[in-house]
Amino acid sequence: MPIKVEEEKQYWTVFFEHDLHPRKLMHLGLHNHSDTQPSTITSWSRTTSQPFGAWLGAKVTERYNLDEVCGRPAAKGEDKFCATSLKSMMGFAISKLGKNVKVISSSFAPNHDQYMVEEVNKVGDKAVMCHRLNFENVVFYCHQINATTTYMVPLVASDGTKARALTICHHDTRGMDPTVLYEVLKVKPGTGPVCHFVGNKAVAWVPYLVTSESCVV
Repeated sequence: MPIKVEEEKQYWTVFFEHDLHPRKLMHLGLHNHSDTQPSTITSWSRTTSQPFGAWLGAKVTERYNLDEVCGRPAAKGEDKFCATSLKSMMGFAISKLGKNVKVISSSFAPNHDQYMVEEVNKVGDKAVMCHRLNFENVVFYCHQINATTTYMVPLVASDGTKARALTICHHDTRGMDPTVLYEVLKVKPGTGPVCHFVGNKAVAWVPYLVTSESCVV
């Protein structure tokens, strides 16, 4: 099903890379916690009212003409592709990462907006992200952005509910919207790595380290 605006908003949590560590308390975007005061144990993450993808020119949660979305120029340091089938999506990922690839994604539980980080598992420094676009037909906006690190972060809610957050950290933030970046984290572009969670309706293609297997989907 096409992604809904309110569904994607749940995962617009943006934070610094140095805040990605066990026992860190994270809020998702189900509610606005921007006015929450820092905890004495661990500070809340800040949330934004705009998708992280919009900072890089890929608005994925509003209804646009397909040519307008897929025909606009790629952002600086970005290779992009609009995939209308699994085959074309795999083809783009393989062209960037090689034949030994696998797919990973988030698994957030519904109606939970506060989690604690259990551990941080680095996936690697190369990935192709594919975001489900808001069209009736299946279209994924796929892109590879330079200077990023991918993590898989197990989370746990206060009631014990488990989740896994696909997390992308951008080391080159010079191309990000300075207004949004200051609103969310009170910093200027280019001052340090910035990370964000990725919602359930997006996937990351990453290199698969076991060379005897390929295209593990």
